[in-house]
Amino acid sequence: MKKIITLIILLSATIASSTTNAQLRYGVTAGANFNDLKFSQDLIGVDSEIGYSAGMFSELMFPGIGFGLDMGLMYTQRGATLHLGDKPVWATDGYGKERAYLHYIEIPINLRFKFHRLNGFEDYCAPFLFAGPSFTILAGHSDIEALDYAGGEVGIQAGFGVELFKKWQISASHNWGTTYALKTKKLDDFSAKNRSWNIKVTYLF
Repeated sequence: MKKIITLIILLSATIASSTTNAQLRYGVTAGANFNDLKFSQDLIGVDSEIGYSAGMFSELMFPGIGFGLDMGLMYTQRGATLHLGDKPVWATDGYGKERAYLHYIEIPINLRFKFHRLNGFEDYCAPFLFAGPSFTILAGHSDIEALDYAGGEVGIQAGFGVELFKKWQISASHNWGTTYALKTKKLDDFSAKNRSWNIKVTYLF
């Protein structure tokens, strides 16, 4: 037990020391996503749709090791077209192809690694990798009475990118929803999770 406490104290001191010298930067970010809704059962057709996002970004990099953290606060639109008319249970209510919009306030938090020992080339072009959880709060949705929408969701994302001239970052990632985003009212077990491919451009001040 004493060894564990000692290790925790040493780790805390190391992180605190690194944070003192860490480089914190802020910026703005915007991008597009190609979103799908993955249902728990294959009952209806689903068409992926293009959405978008925009918001604030921050990056905290620890010196000498290439590792750091990033966090954002963004508005994100996701969704897909649902072929509810494929099944009589919804077709009899007048539903056909319905566009399900999902508007979120999103907070992604990532651990990132930036390649920083490239003989000075990193000042012009520095590749990076990142992964971490994404938390969303539902801010609005399309008016489809056949659906119930979750108040938010938790996702896991992973991706890669490149930093240009220490000002611009271009990244691509995939987000896997781990909790359901919406479900149908008539079939309680018929729920869907978001799956998104994302491209973002960030400018750092």
